[in-house]
Amino acid sequence: MDNYSIQARVTGVLIEEKSILLVKHTDKVDENRFWSLPGGKVEQGETLEYAMKREMFEETGLNVEIQRLLYVCDKPEEQVSRIHFLFRVKKINGTITLPSNLYDDNNITDIRFVPFDQLEHLNFSKVFMNLVFNDFPDAGHYKGHKSNIGL
Repeated sequence: MDNYSIQARVTGVLIEEKSILLVKHTDKVDENRFWSLPGGKVEQGETLEYAMKREMFEETGLNVEIQRLLYVCDKPEEQVSRIHFLFRVKKINGTITLPSNLYDDNNITDIRFVPFDQLEHLNFSKVFMNLVFNDFPDAGHYKGHKSNIGL
């Protein structure tokens, strides 16, 4: 039997006043972008909800609750195949704070709410911007490859 592994990842979409919360990394998160949505891998023994709350707090200093599942996507071509769960989250409390970056290979250097109309300047795809501007149509569904949501 082949040794096969798959990794679950969670990503949070926090929107306030037509702006979306993003984190900036020291290295590119894809070929064109340093900015991304907060999130990360689900650790052994964690629920998706717990992982989402933990990742948001670790990366942004904010406590959140999950409002709804937006999309499930996959990225099987990675060295470890990945399933991505994209959640809409709501801020409960906390203050935006840069993380310690002790455990990350790609450090976070900035965190900010970015107006929707500025996403293009940060090299987000038109596919992703269309989803944001249209309040994530077809939410709650499997969308196939992660590129289908423009990330």
